[in-house]
Amino acid sequence: MSYVLGHNQYGKAQVHVVRVFRDDPNAPHDIVDYNVSVALTGDFDDAHITGDQAKVLTTDACKNTVNAFAKEAGEAVRQPESFGLALAEHFAKVPQVERVRVNIEAFPWQRAHNHPHAFVKNGDYVRTVTVTRSEGESTVVSGLKDLTVLKTTDSEFHGFYQDKYTTLQPTNDRIMATAVTAQWAHDATDVDWDKSFDSVLDAITGSFAAAYSYALQHTLWEMGTAVLDAAPSIAEVRFSCPNKHHFVIDLSHFGLENNNEVHHAADRPYGLIEATIKRSDEVDMTAAYDPGQAW
Repeated sequence: MSYVLGHNQYGKAQVHVVRVFRDDPNAPHDIVDYNVSVALTGDFDDAHITGDQAKVLTTDACKNTVNAFAKEAGEAVRQPESFGLALAEHFAKVPQVERVRVNIEAFPWQRAHNHPHAFVKNGDYVRTVTVTRSEGESTVVSGLKDLTVLKTTDSEFHGFYQDKYTTLQPTNDRIMATAVTAQWAHDATDVDWDKSFDSVLDAITGSFAAAYSYALQHTLWEMGTAVLDAAPSIAEVRFSCPNKHHFVIDLSHFGLENNNEVHHAADRPYGLIEATIKRSDEVDMTAAYDPGQAW
């Protein structure tokens, strides 16, 4: 019986690097906080089959490169997309590497009380980036996760299909909440990444707030079309949004009327709604995403 090695990749995961920009002694400091993972694919079969490591760039070297590039890459470090592109281009120069995938989580910090070098970590969301380089071309997928949003009204859910196991009661007024994970694929790499990200974040939160919702699926459509309207470099946007259910508590036992005021916030089980909103079916961006991610 013969065996064949299937897809394989390796690299360094979770390299947490913080860069302080303090080159100008008269200027306020800036800071970026990244969690970087690098995965390399290529001619590495011998490392598995025979144990020959001659072509293996060590994972320690991957870690050292990330840390060195936090200084060496200069202004590119200020934005996670440009930092990822610089890293991917570097690793792609290794002759036996056929594809590079760089994932970055960027943790936002805000200046504290306008102080020049004091910061407060912003826990509202995590910014994400996936850069893929293969055959001399780079693709960029920007994103965010853990963006929790809620609206106390202007949300309905009724008219749904019912079978014998359906117990959920229709409602014309409810709390709707979710924790947004979104990834959007760019069709270019010459993008003002921070401006694009800010436009997308504003489109997501603005459309969530403004749109009347008939279901979380409907809200995803509204957010997705708003994203595509806001950022011309984006070919598509993918959402993965759990329903953060809020159930009205029956207070009648205590002689109290509950007019959608007091709720139980349940963390599980939850409905998970996922959708992709695209400009056109003619463009397939699947290869730009990291297959190791859930979405």
